[in-house]
Amino acid sequence: MKKTLLLLLSVLTMTMVAVAQPKPTYTTKNKKSIKRYEEALAAYDVRDLALAKKILIEVTEEDTQFIESFYMLAQVYDDLGETANAIVPLQKALAINEKYYPEGWLMLAECYFAKGQYNEAEIAVSKYMPFPHATADLEKRAQVILSSCIFAKKAVQSPVNFSPVNLGAGVNTEMDEYYPCITADESTLLFTRLVRNESAYRGIHEDFFISSKKDNEWKQASPVMEINTIQNEGAPSLSADGQTLIFTACELGDGSFGGSRQGVGSCDLFYTMKSGNGWMPAKNLGNAINSGSWESQPSFSADGRTLFFVRGRRTAQGIREQDVYYSYIMDDGKWAPAKKVPGKVNTMFEEESVMIHPDGNTLYFASNGHPGMGGLDIFMSRLLPSGEWDTPVNLGYPINTFEDENSLQVSAKGKLALFASKRSGGFGGLDLYSFELPEFAQPNMVTYVAGLVSDKLSFKKLGAKLELIDLASGKRIIETYSNNVSGDFLVCIPSGKDYALNVSKEGYLFYSENFSLKNYKSAQPYYLNVLLQKLKVGANVVLNNVFFASNSYELLSESKVELDKLVGLLTANPSLRIEIGGHTDDVGKDEDNQILSERRAEAVRSFLIKSGILEGRITFKGYGETNPIVPNDTDSNRSKNRRTEFKIIE
Repeated sequence: MKKTLLLLLSVLTMTMVAVAQPKPTYTTKNKKSIKRYEEALAAYDVRDLALAKKILIEVTEEDTQFIESFYMLAQVYDDLGETANAIVPLQKALAINEKYYPEGWLMLAECYFAKGQYNEAEIAVSKYMPFPHATADLEKRAQVILSSCIFAKKAVQSPVNFSPVNLGAGVNTEMDEYYPCITADESTLLFTRLVRNESAYRGIHEDFFISSKKDNEWKQASPVMEINTIQNEGAPSLSADGQTLIFTACELGDGSFGGSRQGVGSCDLFYTMKSGNGWMPAKNLGNAINSGSWESQPSFSADGRTLFFVRGRRTAQGIREQDVYYSYIMDDGKWAPAKKVPGKVNTMFEEESVMIHPDGNTLYFASNGHPGMGGLDIFMSRLLPSGEWDTPVNLGYPINTFEDENSLQVSAKGKLALFASKRSGGFGGLDLYSFELPEFAQPNMVTYVAGLVSDKLSFKKLGAKLELIDLASGKRIIETYSNNVSGDFLVCIPSGKDYALNVSKEGYLFYSENFSLKNYKSAQPYYLNVLLQKLKVGANVVLNNVFFASNSYELLSESKVELDKLVGLLTANPSLRIEIGGHTDDVGKDEDNQILSERRAEAVRSFLIKSGILEGRITFKGYGETNPIVPNDTDSNRSKNRRTEFKIIE
């Protein structure tokens, strides 16, 4: 049970120290009351909360001036999840002597705030403000509660549109379902379910389940057998294409309890990739991400290179600290050491349940350290040009309430949101719900590109590496792989831009394509059929992402990514000899087109030689307008005929 009275721990420590002294000093001289109080402390120390509660009720009824016993009773109520009952003991302790422990006002404010009694909480925290603050942390917490009360009262008066819909019997059961994740096409849902298992610790554990949508209905979810064990698996992050899964597992260091996954800390992040319809054995993400603390609740970016997650620890005072961290895959393929996300997301309190949207610029997370409605609220932050995350925005009431809200997932299209809730009318416990996200909280518009990678001759489906490049910036924005059995791929990218696609696989020539999504408005994915050619004499590739200035043989900077790919192919296959061929359309004089095509082919050859490829491995030839691949009857067709190719000649 999460403690509401985060600050009572300092009171408890204070009283424990008093007991350890040879002659402890109390606010009562009644020896019977002191003896019984110390019995309650001993019961609390061994977590016999029921006995501690019984004794403290008796003590406070018999000795109405014993301040410590009232504070201790409030602590026990909170530990038992009876926070509302802690209010009266705190009121009585403060009525006896508010100066004995002024932080009691802050504790009382915490209790009121936890129950959504914002006026009372504001009054209590305002009474605490004039007193000297024991620590800067307490002052900060008081400021958060005060600003939260002001925010919450306004939010209740201006509710956002919110109509949650239960995902149905195919997904939800009488057990808890939570931490949903959904593919970009909204056809596959993977989530965590609490299941009963007599072999598991405490008879219950967390497993993954997966459901598919058909005719706008989620079908009966099934367990992910290749990943589930009698240990806990939870908080999954499914890539936009559903091919990569990163998740949390809490394993012993030796992989005990039937698990083969060995951990670094108490809970670690693991990853697995899809093979056909199944999943490969999961592997630990390593020391750059995992630590001696616990790591959980990952969110993998749509570019396939950046991972956001939550790292938590407990302080010496028993307070739980959680922050959002990130790491990225470096050029050498290794994860960079994890760091806290820069900007204004993290606080000195708890952040959790992070989700990076496929737009790459919108971060959703839960926190109790920013002004909110109480408990954990869901927030949104935007990425600034500086690389820092902006001041978080609360999603508003009634999405957020005085209860805990988390587990938010937002679809690639940006309108559909999923979350877990224990609201009435469900199937029991936490259920998964969907709702339309308010417009102010929606991410930037994205679309997704789907396709299939196959052998050009046999049509065998292939697993291959795919790289998407933003043509305007020349930056690689996505690196991913097609399924090694089905050949399918799906990537989520911002709309309104022009892109280049490179597909490569060992033993094959790479594939080159470019396309524009500047005016693409369809709800359906932009589809690409990728046919790879094996390395053999006579095979040729159109370098669709090699560009020249108009009516010139000057290579544009956007060409570098593709030409570097060709350099890599030649370096990896030192026996290859190629011909670079230049082609034009039929506009202009034949002799001018011939000269232009030759010079463009020579420019590409020069780039390759300067990049370290031996001259003898590369020839070039200009074909002018003699070899069109489509009729020169439209502007679109003429652009296809203006091309640069390479052909294997040996």
